[in-house]
Amino acid sequence: MSSRHHIDDFMRGRIIGKIEEGRKITDVAREFDIAHSVVSRLWESFKTTGMCSRRHGGGRVRSTTPAEDSYIVLSAKRNRRTTAQQHRTARLKWCREHLNWTEQDWACVLLSDESRFSLSSDCRRQLIWRESVTAYRPENIQEKDRYPTCSIMVWAGIMINGRTRLHVVANGTMTDQQYIDEVLLPPVRLFRGAVGDKFVFMDDNATCHRTLAVQDFLDSEGIQRLVWPARSPDLNPIENVWDALGRQGAGPNYPLTNKNILIRALTEEWDKLPQQLLHNVVQSMVRRVECCITLHGGHTPY
Repeated sequence: MSSRHHIDDFMRGRIIGKIEEGRKITDVAREFDIAHSVVSRLWESFKTTGMCSRRHGGGRVRSTTPAEDSYIVLSAKRNRRTTAQQHRTARLKWCREHLNWTEQDWACVLLSDESRFSLSSDCRRQLIWRESVTAYRPENIQEKDRYPTCSIMVWAGIMINGRTRLHVVANGTMTDQQYIDEVLLPPVRLFRGAVGDKFVFMDDNATCHRTLAVQDFLDSEGIQRLVWPARSPDLNPIENVWDALGRQGAGPNYPLTNKNILIRALTEEWDKLPQQLLHNVVQSMVRRVECCITLHGGHTPY
C-alpha cells in the first residue's frame, strides 16, 4: 500500500494496535509499506484525540464513534495476541523436537538469513569514534539521523566450519527466482556437495523462500530443509553475526557516505569476521533450544 493511497479506518486500527503492543513505528511503517511520517502522525493523533478514524474537514462528524474506534483497536490486538500465541506454541513444539540434537547435528546445518543495513541509524543514539579522553570533542562526534537515507539487503549463510560469501540483493528485494539463481544454486549447492548426505539447509519463512519453485529445486538437488518456526529470530544465531558485522561496518575505517562504500564495508568486514565467532554461535543452538523450553517451563506458553 502506498502512503498516498487512502488508509481506511480498519487499517488505521491495525496500525495503532501494533504500536500499542510495543512495535516500533519504523517497523510498522515497513510492514504496511506506508511512509514513516504517515504512521508517526497517525500515532500522535491517536495519543492526542484517542481516535484512530479519519477526520473530515470543516468540522464534520467523525466517520466512526469512539466505541467503534475502541472495537477496531481491540479487535486488532485480539487477533495479534491469537497469532502470537500460535507462533509461541509452534516454536515450543519445534524446540522440543530438536532438544536431542547435538553439536555434531548442528554442525551439518547451514544457517542462513537476510538482513538490511543502512547508511544511517533509526535510533536516537550518537555513534562516537574517538581516542581516549576525547569523547566530547566536536570532531569526534558523528550523529546519525533517524531516517535511513539508503539501505541494502544482504544474504549469507554460516556453519561451524565455514561461511558463504555475502550476497548483496539487487534492488533491495528478493524474488523466488533470484533466490534460486543467486543464492541456492551457487553456495548452497556447493555446501551440499562438501558436507554430503547429512547436510541440512535452514532458511526462514520469508515469502520468496516458501514458493513451490524453491521447494522443487531443493528436492531436485536432494537438499534437506530444516523447518523453521515463525517469528523466532532469537533462535537463529546468525542474528548475532549480523550484529557483529554492523558494528564492524560502521567503524571509523569506512566513511559511510554512499551505497557503494556501505557495500564495500560490509563485504570486507564479512570476510574478516573470525571463524571462531561463527563456530561459537552455531554451537549455541543446543543452549538456545534448551533455554526456550526452560523459559516456558515445559508448558504451552500463554
